[in-house]
Amino acid sequence: MRRLILPERPDWRDKARAVGFGFHEMYGEPYWLDGAAYAFSLAEIEDRIEAPTEVLHELCMDLVAEVVESERELRRLGIPEAHFDLVRDSWRGGDRHLYGRFDLAYDGTGPVRMLEYNADTPTSIFEAAWFQHNWLIDQTEAGVLPDDVDQFNSLQESLIEAFASFAPDRIFHFACWVANDEDRGTAAYLMDCAVQAGHRVEMIDIRAIGVDAQGRFTDRHERTIDRCFKLYPWEDMLREPFAAHLKPGVFIEPAWKSIVSNKGILPLLWERHPGHPNLLPAFFAADPRATARAHTVSKPMFSREGENITIMKNGQIVEAAEGSYGGEQRVVQDFAPLFETNGLHAVLGSWMIGDRPAGLGVREDAGLITRNLSRFVPHFIEN
Repeated sequence: MRRLILPERPDWRDKARAVGFGFHEMYGEPYWLDGAAYAFSLAEIEDRIEAPTEVLHELCMDLVAEVVESERELRRLGIPEAHFDLVRDSWRGGDRHLYGRFDLAYDGTGPVRMLEYNADTPTSIFEAAWFQHNWLIDQTEAGVLPDDVDQFNSLQESLIEAFASFAPDRIFHFACWVANDEDRGTAAYLMDCAVQAGHRVEMIDIRAIGVDAQGRFTDRHERTIDRCFKLYPWEDMLREPFAAHLKPGVFIEPAWKSIVSNKGILPLLWERHPGHPNLLPAFFAADPRATARAHTVSKPMFSREGENITIMKNGQIVEAAEGSYGGEQRVVQDFAPLFETNGLHAVLGSWMIGDRPAGLGVREDAGLITRNLSRFVPHFIEN
């Protein structure tokens, strides 16, 4: 693994705007970086990223099967008791899932380590699936990269295949906070994949979803919502006033994803697989073992975009991020070094589509915590 400086495509901003990638810059800061790339060997991709990703996903699926049968474990993950049956029935009924992203630490030498599994509402899928593939084609055609380079990226075809597994017998709604450029862009890209799989689709603002007299969710035209991709986390949905009307089979990701999108799985996985080469020691914050570790990362169970994460070393704060997730239970995970070059730290986002690894996205930051504005940098595979 190495980081390279490359010439920017002269027209990349125009190309971004043309495909709705308006969030290539957010809040006046660059998000997409066109003039750099991370290079990997094929062996790194296949043996150190793709294969461990599949192993980690299998560990997580085994954990879900165990947790849904245990009220104690569901409580440990902060799932409201009123919705234990929803989560359990969603899993037992085989509710289909679509995608997820493992955030992995890899320093270029040892095994990858799981930092967390964004299994419910992961973003950056458009950048990983479409825009970095477009970048690779342009850079090879321009002679910046050799013709024989490749990319770990079968995301779009895998998404279309995954959407095709849902019967096209009803409108496929896509719900998000439409006013947010990134959320709207993510939903729009997934809608396009669903259309290519043969679905009728419609976007709806998450705040515009209604409930009819029979307790069914409805759209703005009073049509029943029977299948809906939602870019809204389960930990929030389960605590909304409308939660009483939730039932299995409607929303994607399904309710059982509330287990694996929860950072509480980190200590649960470590309890079951201590010493696993792709896991880091992790404990609930109340566990005395959590305070005995020298170099740690403290995370709220439901934190997103790096908010409220604190890195500690020998009792001193190394780095901390503000945010709105400070109130819930925390987990403490051993610190894992990231790949670092010239003061930039890279996290690997390894994508699962269904139950299959399908692609890679790299985010980098000058800090040790990957945040909302951490930059997306394309990658390629060297021969």
